[in-house]
Amino acid sequence: MGAFLAVAAGFPTILFTSALVVVVVFWLLAAVGAADAHGFHAPGLHGHGDGAGDVWGMGGVPVTVSFSLLTVTGWFLSLSATVLLAPLTRSALVRAPVSVAVLAGSVLVAWRLTRLLVRPLHRLFPAERGPSRQDFIGLTCTVRTGWVDCRFGQAEVRAADGSSALVQVRQMGGESLTHGSAGLLYSYDEAGEFFWVGSCPPLDTLPDLSEAPPDPAPQGPPG
Repeated sequence: MGAFLAVAAGFPTILFTSALVVVVVFWLLAAVGAADAHGFHAPGLHGHGDGAGDVWGMGGVPVTVSFSLLTVTGWFLSLSATVLLAPLTRSALVRAPVSVAVLAGSVLVAWRLTRLLVRPLHRLFPAERGPSRQDFIGLTCTVRTGWVDCRFGQAEVRAADGSSALVQVRQMGGESLTHGSAGLLYSYDEAGEFFWVGSCPPLDTLPDLSEAPPDPAPQGPPG
């Protein structure tokens, strides 16, 4: 037991041991609901979109899962290699380069193994479509600049989840839109990265479509 602890707390395994402690604590917190197991979705790292996760070949799963697998695999490889090569590292002159080689080899092999391990897990984490600017088409907005024309304008729009965004808008003729005017986003220009907007009645005068109109009174037969 003492030899095992000495290797786990020695270089280079101590680097993986420290990371392993963080991983274990994280998953314990996730088990009791104090942490999000799908968290740390940094752009490209969680694998649900194009980015660093796909570049490193570990896309398709949350970064917490891929990092945990990488840490566990690297720790086991480093520990095993250090024990197997112990007879060669009795000399201080040999111990340092061998330890560095074990560290580099453990990281490389662990990365390759993790790439293989995450592939069958892709189906457990279906890709979620991120918010798209096309989702704003058909929504009403409020002009936040002094005016809107074919070259200038910004408006505030609220998404279905209640969040708001300030978007670039342009208007082609029609009634001029000024600050505070209500508009309707009806198209998006990919090249210019702006929305085409048209005028619409003030937002506070639009009917509440969530309430169904009362049924008309039945009419008797004509006399």
